Amino acid sequence: MKRVLLIGLLTLVIIAILIAINVGLIHMRSKKYNLISLRPSNIPQKQEAVEDDHVQLTDIKMHYVKYGSGEQPIILIHGNGGSCDSLKELAQYLANDYSVYCLDSRCQGKSSDPGVITYDLMSKDVYEFISLKLSVKPFVLGHSDGGIVALSLASNYPDSIKAVMSCGANSHPSKFKFYFTWGVKIMNKIRYDKLNDLMLELPNFTPEFLAKIKVPTYIVAAEFDIMPLSDSVYIHKNIESSKIAIIKWATHSSYISKNGSKIYMLAKPWFDENI
Repeated sequence: MKRVLLIGLLTLVIIAILIAINVGLIHMRSKKYNLISLRPSNIPQKQEAVEDDHVQLTDIKMHYVKYGSGEQPIILIHGNGGSCDSLKELAQYLANDYSVYCLDSRCQGKSSDPGVITYDLMSKDVYEFISLKLSVKPFVLGHSDGGIVALSLASNYPDSIKAVMSCGANSHPSKFKFYFTWGVKIMNKIRYDKLNDLMLELPNFTPEFLAKIKVPTYIVAAEFDIMPLSDSVYIHKNIESSKIAIIKWATHSSYISKNGSKIYMLAKPWFDENI
């Protein structure tokens, strides 16, 4: 019995050491690429929504919620399986200075489900929304799948937007860390969802595709994200107009989803610079 306990304890110690080494290596690499801490301060009052409606696009009826009434619009795009509520708090803060539109992507939230979903189709939806609803080129901020959609929009429709902040986007499914891919596959076995297939099959951001992005672009990732830092660097280095920031000690969603004060500290100054 004592031998079993000793082996178990030794195994835990070895695992702890390996985790510590891995964390240390990640931290050393991330220091090379604008490693920053987001400490909320002077956060403005939250603004309530001024519009909650749908707009008919070619393929879907898209749900959106608008906050604020500033001259410059911002579009926020949530991650896989999310909705307008995912980035609501960020929208409420930005609404003090901007008109902020939170969109429900196709097949998610309160938007309709046409039965098919790709990142290119979602970027087409956003482009149609801009064409129908906005008279000024918007800034676009997306998280996770939303960050992928934002980059697809900037590449496919380069004249439709003013600047892009892409948070937590990956360039290809093969770039996910193994545990995330396994988790998605297991979830798909338990209960099939085409949103899981989307993450397992797309995107495929080639250097040529990324090089088409000419608007100011901010690539943001968490220090302990679901893809390695090298993938975020790959995206950054293939977009000539881009800069990069790595959020210290953060995980994929900890600094942004339903926690708008942290990402506000990064997004607001950058959007202000690009008006």
